[in-house]
Amino acid sequence: MAERTRDLLRWAFLAAAAVLLVVFLVAQRQSVDVSYGQSPSRPGIEEGSAGELSTATVPSVEEMTAMVADDEVVRLPGSIATWDERAVRDAIGDADVRVLVAPPGLDEAERDRVNDVGNATVTIVGTHVTGDGYAAAADRTSEWRAQFATGDVTHLLLSLVAAIRDQPTPDAPDTVTWREPTAAEVDAVAADLAADGLHVATGATLERAPESPAFPDGDALYAALPRQEAGAPVPRYGPALTARFPDRPVVVLYGDWVEYDGPHAAQFADVAAASLYGQLGERLGKYSYPQRAVLGAWLDRVTDIRYAGLFDRPLPYVPFDPLRVALPALPWLFGACVAVFLVLSARSARGRADRPGPAAPGRLARLTALAIEVSGLTDGRSDPALTRGIGALRAAGDALAEHLPDAHVRSLLDTAEAEFDEVARHLGRPDYRPRAYTGGGAW
Repeated sequence: MAERTRDLLRWAFLAAAAVLLVVFLVAQRQSVDVSYGQSPSRPGIEEGSAGELSTATVPSVEEMTAMVADDEVVRLPGSIATWDERAVRDAIGDADVRVLVAPPGLDEAERDRVNDVGNATVTIVGTHVTGDGYAAAADRTSEWRAQFATGDVTHLLLSLVAAIRDQPTPDAPDTVTWREPTAAEVDAVAADLAADGLHVATGATLERAPESPAFPDGDALYAALPRQEAGAPVPRYGPALTARFPDRPVVVLYGDWVEYDGPHAAQFADVAAASLYGQLGERLGKYSYPQRAVLGAWLDRVTDIRYAGLFDRPLPYVPFDPLRVALPALPWLFGACVAVFLVLSARSARGRADRPGPAAPGRLARLTALAIEVSGLTDGRSDPALTRGIGALRAAGDALAEHLPDAHVRSLLDTAEAEFDEVARHLGRPDYRPRAYTGGGAW
C-alpha cells in the first residue's frame, strides 16, 4: 500500500511539473496592450473649405517684374508682413536682395504668378518667406508668436538672408513685448466673458465660443483680438482675466496666435503651441484662415494631448493578472516538483531491484528537466522537435502511471531523447544533447 501511495505521489508531482512547464511556455507568448481611448478631435479640414482663401489678387508677372526692378521692396495691396528694416538691411549689406511681399489667402494661380517673378530674391506670401530655393520656418515660441500675432517676419528674413549669403544664422530677438492692460480694458473684456464666455474685439473674426472636448466642463473663456501692431507693446490679458475668473481656462487669440492661461497651463500650453504651429505654420502663414479655424485646430491639439494622459489624468486601469504575478515563481515550483519526483523515484527504484535497465522514472525526470531548459533557449518560438519531445515525455509518464511494459516506456523515452537531441543540434548547444546533459557522455 505504501508503494502504491508513493507511486501516486510521484506521478502527481511529475504531472504538476509538466503542467507548470506548459503554462510557462504558453505565458512567454502573452502580451498586454493598454491604451487610452481614441481622441475625439476632428479630422483634418479639406483644403479650400475652411475659408482660408481671400479675394486678394496680384498683378501680372510682367507688371510685378517691372515693379521689383524699380524698387528693392515691393508691397502688393493687402500684404501683412512687417520686419525690422534696419536689422534686415544690416544683414543684407551690399548684396542685391529684392523683396516681393504679397497678401495671404491667394489661390494657386495667384501664388504661381508671384513665384514666377524671376528677379525677386525673396518672396513673402502672407508671412511665409521663401527665396533662392530656401523656405524660412520658425522653430520656437517667440518666433511663432511674432509671426502670427503681429505679422513680424524679422527672424525669418534674417535666417533666409543668412542662408542666401552663406553666413551663420543670427540670433533673432523676441520682437513681441507685453504690457499690462489697463483696468478699463480688462473690465470691457471681463464683462463680455461674464455674460456669455466670449469677447470679440473690433477687427477679430471669431463669431462664437466653440464647443470642444478640450475643456469638457464647458467653462472655458474666449477672447478674440485682431492682429496686433508690430513693434508696439501687446496687452497681455491672460493673467488679468485668470485673476478675475480663477480656476477657469482663459484662451486669448491675437490674430492667428493662441495664448492660454489657467489650469495646467505649464503642462500643455507650450506643447500645444509647438504641435500646432510647428506642423501647420507654413499653411497658416500662406493663407488667411478665420480665427474659428485656427482656434478649432488648437483645441483639437489640446484634446489630443488630454487623451495622451496630461491634465493629471489617472493612468489607465490594468486588471490584476494572477499569471503575471506568479510567473517568476513557476520555474522554482517546477524545480521543486521535479526534485520531489526524483526523490520518490529513487526510493521506488530501490524497492524494485528487479527492474531491468536504467530507472525509467529517473530518466523521465532528467529529460523533463532538460526540456524546460532548452525551451527557454527557444524564446517561446514554435519548435516541432521540442513539441514532439514533450509529447513523447507525456506519453512515457502516462505509460509509467499505467504500469505498461518497460520496453514501451523505454521506446517513448528513446523517442523523446532523439527529439531533444535534434533541438540541441538546431540550437548549436552540444552540452544540451541528452547524453551529455544526463552524464552519459557525448554521442
